[in-house]
This record gives sequence, structure tokens and C-alpha cells, in this order.
Amino acid sequence: MTEQAAPATTDLSDAHPEAQVCDPVFQAFGGRPAFSGPIATLKVFEDNALVREAVEQPGEGRVLVVDGGGSLRCALFGGNLAVLAAQHGWAGVVVNGAVRDADEIDAQPIGVRALATHPRRSVKGLHSGQAGLPVLFAGTVFREGEWLAADRDGVVVLPAPPA
Repeated sequence: MTEQAAPATTDLSDAHPEAQVCDPVFQAFGGRPAFSGPIATLKVFEDNALVREAVEQPGEGRVLVVDGGGSLRCALFGGNLAVLAAQHGWAGVVVNGAVRDADEIDAQPIGVRALATHPRRSVKGLHSGQAGLPVLFAGTVFREGEWLAADRDGVVVLPAPPA
């Protein structure tokens, strides 16, 4: 799979007034400062078992959007999962919650956006989660199959890839 440059969020926002633009709440992690792709969604709470299951599957250039309810009490994504995500072809991960192992994430060729870092891991089996549902955070609705682009200027969501 040939990697192509993600379009600039500023250009997308200018050219697509229908684009949703996330509130500026995310910190950037990962070795890829800009990334884009179709969205896959998860809704979880302080349990990253579904996150692991997702990144163990072929990413096919998609962006995993994880609604962790904004919890900052533990991390939902870390260095081991970043390695899996990169190996399986995920373009990036956006987490409404915390990550850990920031230096390890930065060493991987994926892009990651999250609210913060936290050293505590999640507890597996604590809560159930759901995949494929629309999720709402950062003033944006993320729907499975829609298209996300992220760079240093922000995160933009479009109904379909730009032409």
C-alpha cells in the first residue's frame, strides 16, 4: 500500500464548508504528524480490550476513533498497541481519553491524537464497549466510514474523502 500525504486540514476546511472541525482539545503523538483515512469507531470506558482487538485487525489505512468518555483516570492506548496499529496498517488513532508510553508511540509510523497522557493502564473486562456506532466528542460526530484528516492545525471530518 502506497502512503500518500494527508491533505492539510486548513485547505480541507476552506474547500469544504460542510466539514466538521474538532474542538482544539487534542495533543499530538506518534511518528506521523499528519494522517487521514476512513473512520472506524469504538465506544469504551476505562477498558481497552476492544481497542486491542481493533488494532490487531487489518487497518487498511483507516483511522480508529476511540470514544473513551473523556476519562483521564487511565490510558486506553499505549506503546504496545501503537506497534500493533502500525504493523496492521492503521493510519492513526484519535482517543477521547488518555494514552501512555508517549515516547514509544512517537517511535511508530502512525498518528495519534489524545486528550492527555496517564501512566496507569486500563482494566480489561471492567466495562463492555461497542464498535461501529457514531460517537460524539470534541464538538464533532464521528461516523463509521466517514473520512478524517489530522495535522498540526487540527482534526477535520468529512462525509467522504475529498475529491
